[in-house]
Amino acid sequence: MNRLVVINCSELVTLAGPARPRIGAELCELGIIRKGAMIIVDGRIEAVGTRAEIGRLMMPDDTVIDAVNRVVMPGFVDAHTHPVFAGNRANEFEQRSTGASYAEIAAEGGGIRSTVRKTCAATEDNLLLATQKYVRWFLAGGTTTIEAKSGYGLNLGDECKLLRVIHAVQPLRTVPTFLGAHEIPDAFRGRRNEYVDVVVNEMLPSVVSQRLAEYCDIFCEPGIFGIEESRRILTAARALGLGLRLHADQLSNSGAAALAAELGAATADHLEHTDMLGIAALKAAGVQPVLLPGSVYALGSKQYPNARAMIDAGLGVVLATDFNPGSSPTTSIPMILSLACTQMKMTPAEAVTAATINAAYSLGRGAEIGSLEPGKRADFVIHDCRDYREIAYFFGVQHPRVVYIEGRRVY
Repeated sequence: MNRLVVINCSELVTLAGPARPRIGAELCELGIIRKGAMIIVDGRIEAVGTRAEIGRLMMPDDTVIDAVNRVVMPGFVDAHTHPVFAGNRANEFEQRSTGASYAEIAAEGGGIRSTVRKTCAATEDNLLLATQKYVRWFLAGGTTTIEAKSGYGLNLGDECKLLRVIHAVQPLRTVPTFLGAHEIPDAFRGRRNEYVDVVVNEMLPSVVSQRLAEYCDIFCEPGIFGIEESRRILTAARALGLGLRLHADQLSNSGAAALAAELGAATADHLEHTDMLGIAALKAAGVQPVLLPGSVYALGSKQYPNARAMIDAGLGVVLATDFNPGSSPTTSIPMILSLACTQMKMTPAEAVTAATINAAYSLGRGAEIGSLEPGKRADFVIHDCRDYREIAYFFGVQHPRVVYIEGRRVY
């Protein structure tokens, strides 16, 4: 039996609470134990409490981890990432800085299709090597679990290649999502319906038979995959047993949020242009919104999602990085927390909840991760600060000093 005892936490931020996504005022209830401590046995949390309470349960052979009066929190759960790709798009970053729009760059052959060409040309081993670099970045920011999408293959062989890489990365925990409907590949330009046929009849059955994904996502946007095409792909994915997620209303109010509600998706992501009708539909269907302020920031937009309206409506809001090489090249949840507070007027407590326990529930893992409660996996981070609010306050700073996954030090 392997026993660890974490002591001398300035704040042990447990996120203890109801066994569901937190809504409304619950988003501010972090379950903080001041001068807290925690016992971990074989990778799972056995007890949390004050230093005095935990001290009475300690054993002579315990391995003691001294937090030295620092904040201890659950590892961040990043519920929307695109981590497997070849190359980068720094050239497009420069183009946007001189006035070119994301849509203009994509129309000239850049954007997602640019990354697809590079990624299809890369070997699986080289992609894994590149992804492991980004894994280190995630860990450095205090993230211990990510939802990880394919989407830079756009053909069966390369989409499966990306999903295999997602399964292979270590030690970060990954939740794989099939995103074959991320863009229309070059070979199918002007033949969108034929590509939808390929996704439905070839890609989805193969991905499911190989057990490569838990979810199916789609970029639902006029000019890419419209409402009817998205409905067809997602309905087929649901029939095969996959959970559903949508890139919804990012560039326009297309009705994608309502589609997510209609289909009972786990999440609707982005939502920069979703109106009150869309928010009401998400609430009625129990769909969690995943908000991605990093992509708004990186694209130089001012149109952030209406987080306050979503919280007021009683939605279990989630925050994530949208890490990808084009529109959100960041793995840093602390940066996302800062953007949520400054640009979407979420409080630091709401932002922390959205990036931990609510994110865990959006991935079907709320019973295992996202909070520091007895019985859960011991994914936790010792942050180099004394007050959890400093994590969003000191923006552009990586606060994690030590990161643990299932009680094992990984950073």
